[in-house]
Amino acid sequence: MSVAESSLAVPTHAQQKSSTRWAFFIAGFAMAAWAPLVPFAKARAGLSEGSLGLLLLCLGVGSLLTMPLAGALASRFGCRRVIVAAAAVVCLALPLLAVFASWPLLAITLALFGAALGCMDCTINLQAVMVEKNSDRPLMSGFHGLFSVGCIAGAAGVSLLLALGSGPLLATAAVVATVIAVLLYSARDLLPFGSASNGPAFAIPHGVVLLIGAVCFILFLAEGAMLDWSAVFLVEAKQLASAHSGIGYVAFSCAMTAGRLTGDRVVHRVGRQRVVLMGSLMAALGLVVVTLSPNWELALLGFVLVGAGCSNVVPVMFSLIGKQTVMPENVAIPAVSTLGYGGILLGPAFIGFIAHGSSLAVALLVLAALLVGAGLLSRVLRLGN
Repeated sequence: MSVAESSLAVPTHAQQKSSTRWAFFIAGFAMAAWAPLVPFAKARAGLSEGSLGLLLLCLGVGSLLTMPLAGALASRFGCRRVIVAAAAVVCLALPLLAVFASWPLLAITLALFGAALGCMDCTINLQAVMVEKNSDRPLMSGFHGLFSVGCIAGAAGVSLLLALGSGPLLATAAVVATVIAVLLYSARDLLPFGSASNGPAFAIPHGVVLLIGAVCFILFLAEGAMLDWSAVFLVEAKQLASAHSGIGYVAFSCAMTAGRLTGDRVVHRVGRQRVVLMGSLMAALGLVVVTLSPNWELALLGFVLVGAGCSNVVPVMFSLIGKQTVMPENVAIPAVSTLGYGGILLGPAFIGFIAHGSSLAVALLVLAALLVGAGLLSRVLRLGN
């Protein structure tokens, strides 16, 4: 370990679990807080749809730049310092995103915001793997469940403040205050060290890590498709009013959150391999229901199935990283995270490309076939219990 454990108090296992949950909450809370601010940034800077699209891409680019390096930073400085530093950058960037009115300043700040989120995302997953390895029960789904809870709290909290008349700056100040308060409560119990594994700062995934990355890529592809295309599909194919079109993603998100919060018990009871296989098949079935349903009410059931099915597959994949020996975990986690995040970024374009050549329904069915393939990969991975 590059940070001397002897000079820093190591938290108890119970404290490690608690601080890891809070770290996942902060990451989801801060990321989702940006979503309700997007229309305000667009209006303030006078951006067209095309300019806004390029601006939003900066967040993903920033994340992809720091994700590959997060494992090396955590190994050198410790998870605690990296997470706190990344949270500090987030707290600096959010208020600036609420006041800047020019495309270049917004782009630079959003890239910085994305870089901090990407670094934090990899580091909290690295900490989660180390904490779970010292436990006799699965923990990863619960950790990711707190990320989902944070997303709901961040988006809903900022939206509520804006609806009550608060300006974007005051809303982001509330977000920053919440992040600081949670950090003050939990940061001391974050791991003061990183992974003891040796390896390069970043490496191309290979062997079983490449298969894990492929499964994560497909699952994040599905998540990105739900975020960007669920509303469009409900309006165009199911004739749902535009004002209510977000209900599909709400159903997906709530089912995913509930699935993750109960996922550790499910994984412990039925085993990792069944969770991945049945979860992927359930998500694929959900997309079939969404596509072939005669009305939007039945389509909502499909979105619930997609969310519930997807909920625990990625957490199981991150747990598996801690058990494989092909690559050091501080290298494997950034590699898999980068692949997975690439799925979120490519998801909208992937669906749009297929929909342009055929239809949106066909694109969703292709995604369902990919989810079946992800489930079948569980047999190759030999996940065990």
